[in-house]
Amino acid sequence: MAKIEFIATAAFGLEAVVAKELKVLGYTDQLVENGRVTFRGDEEAMCRTNLWLRSADRVLLKMGEFEAATFEELFQQTKALPWADLLPADAEFPVDGKSIKSKLFSVSDCQAIVKKAIVEKIKQSYKQNWFAETGARYKIEVALLKDRATLTVDTSGAGLHKRGYRELSTKAPLRETQAAALVRLSNWPAEQVLADPLCGSGTIPIEAAMSALNLAPGLNRRFVAESWPHIPAKLWERGREEARSVALRGRTLRIIGTDIDEKVLSLARHHARKAGVEEYIHFQQLPLAQFRSRYEHGSIICNPPYGERLGEVREAEVIYREMRQVIAKHPTWSLFLLTSHLGFEQIFGRPASKKRKLYNGRIQCNYYLYHGPEPKAKEREEKV
Repeated sequence: MAKIEFIATAAFGLEAVVAKELKVLGYTDQLVENGRVTFRGDEEAMCRTNLWLRSADRVLLKMGEFEAATFEELFQQTKALPWADLLPADAEFPVDGKSIKSKLFSVSDCQAIVKKAIVEKIKQSYKQNWFAETGARYKIEVALLKDRATLTVDTSGAGLHKRGYRELSTKAPLRETQAAALVRLSNWPAEQVLADPLCGSGTIPIEAAMSALNLAPGLNRRFVAESWPHIPAKLWERGREEARSVALRGRTLRIIGTDIDEKVLSLARHHARKAGVEEYIHFQQLPLAQFRSRYEHGSIICNPPYGERLGEVREAEVIYREMRQVIAKHPTWSLFLLTSHLGFEQIFGRPASKKRKLYNGRIQCNYYLYHGPEPKAKEREEKV
């Protein structure tokens, strides 16, 4: 089967995480760029990556990429692409667009030209002049960056953060894809304790459990490409069968989620139940300052309030000082904390082992990594 080019989109800062996830799935022919990882695969790759990618936002099918400094160039090169190979005669194909640092800065005009070019192309293939667009949906995007146009078709539908378990959310939820990336970047060893003492609606503990149990994040949802008539249903069926067969349901995990708010904890329990990981996570109402653990080694991964207004900033800073006290009582633990507060290290009292610039939505943040000491060899052997 011929190789197809796909693009896995990612929040800025998470491109390397997504690239690693793709390599684990076997897709090593890839190009990592800002906000995206381009890779090659067959039709089955479309199914497997939608089912398995934890930190990517979407999987796009790449139709073409070319220079376009004029509307005529955009029209002719769009028309030259093999649209009838993908779009059936009854396809619904809306066109979205974006333009950054390009001569063609009118997004609405670019969308209209791409739409017209596609219609003209499929007129030639289907020998008809009008298309009802009553069939399967193929959402097309024209993205212009420095006069280079990339045309893609969305295969995911709803973003990949829509796992299907979080029907309800708190005031400032962390996306599931972002939470999964925080767990991955921590290199948390699943035989150790993982705690989120500010767990809110439970996204970090849930994503940690799903990762440790090797549960495909997209297993319990549908994707827009499943309605495409030229993609055999057996590929999706095979992908889901594979996902079920490799799950590690018998694994023992020690994952803890605590929060001061019992209402959000009830949401966390509900979400964990929907995700099928309720039995692997212990949720408890507890103020941050009272967090304790009898285990010598563990990891705290959390996304505390950032504080966007003055009063909230002060409240956030109180939390950071309490976190310093928690870690002082657990000196052999690791801490991984996401915040937009630029003075976090000063408030916490020591510099991070490492920090990474990430985005939570449109908010620029730093992910602070404080690595605790490695367990001694004897301790590791006893816990295995």
